[in-house]
Amino acid sequence: MVVTNLTMKAFEQGLSTTRSVIVPFGSIEEHGMHLPLGTDTFHAFELARKTSELIPVFVMPPVWYGLCRSTSRHPGTLSITSPSLRMLVMDMCRSMYGQGLRNFILISGHAGGTHMSTILDAADMLLEELAEARFAVLSILDLVAQLPEGLVETPGDAHAGEVETSLMEFLKPDLVRGESPREFPKFPKFILVRDKLKYWPGGVWGDPSKSSPLKGRRILEKEADLLAGIVRKLEHFNEEKT
Repeated sequence: MVVTNLTMKAFEQGLSTTRSVIVPFGSIEEHGMHLPLGTDTFHAFELARKTSELIPVFVMPPVWYGLCRSTSRHPGTLSITSPSLRMLVMDMCRSMYGQGLRNFILISGHAGGTHMSTILDAADMLLEELAEARFAVLSILDLVAQLPEGLVETPGDAHAGEVETSLMEFLKPDLVRGESPREFPKFPKFILVRDKLKYWPGGVWGDPSKSSPLKGRRILEKEADLLAGIVRKLEHFNEEKT
């Protein structure tokens, strides 16, 4: 149930079926020379929508803005600060809780470490504040790590490579333009750099040449199965019995 498509009555009726909601987070971020800036957001939302076809669950419209640190100097990347993202997560979830939702699955198509830590931090604070709330926080990469062996050929594929290119070729083929070369950037270990573009010029972390629309469909279907399993697990999670 995509919330933006529901009427007031339909939303109220939906609460009699489920109190679970998937909140897709993304970013406006470079994805090489060939993929759209909205790749992370398209992926997260379509995954949430696909999951809602498997189990009863509300799907919120995606959060388009994320915290993009490593790609902040690349053309087109727009980033918000950690306090802004934290407050956005908390305000949204408080409002959803007030409308009767109780199980929150926060799934992000953007998997940046600082971005994910901020979402996790916000959820952890809400866990203490909202007595009946349950939270699951994960990124797309957490699901990719659980895909069947052999489905993804490129070890360490993480950004605008085989996985995301395959997904966009399946979901938004009209938005895939041209090609980008294989790239695995190397940042100085432990050391922060100002000119991040110097260390990651192409904006790819993986191998786009291994992509295909069929692979994208299979990846999305498997991700939806995995996410549905996480929703079910959260719905039945009882901390006092574990």
